[in-house]
Amino acid sequence: QVQLVESGGGLVQAGGSLRLSCVASTNIFIFRIYNMAWYRQAPGNARESVATITSDFSTSYADSVKGRFTISRDNAKKTVYLQMNNLEPEDTGVYYCNTIQSGLLWGQGTQVTVSS
Repeated sequence: QVQLVESGGGLVQAGGSLRLSCVASTNIFIFRIYNMAWYRQAPGNARESVATITSDFSTSYADSVKGRFTISRDNAKKTVYLQMNNLEPEDTGVYYCNTIQSGLLWGQGTQVTVSS
């Protein structure tokens, strides 16, 4: 079973920044073909995709984060990143990574709390 470990969350004020990381416990040759995504689950809401990055580094974003969040990957480190700038209270939630198809076992996520 591939394990995903997210980190980098925390408490920030509105307008602040955070950088999330997600490391996969698989080998480089498998990780590089994964199409990856960051998801967010706000309190009382369903989990939603906020950013995706394909194996060929194409990216896409939810409208709510476009222009503020940047997804990237480092295949050599088997890591996906989410740079979050100009954070808003609405960005509060637990952030997870997984494949675009949500095909891997979910990790514990990392909590992001944005105060107004």
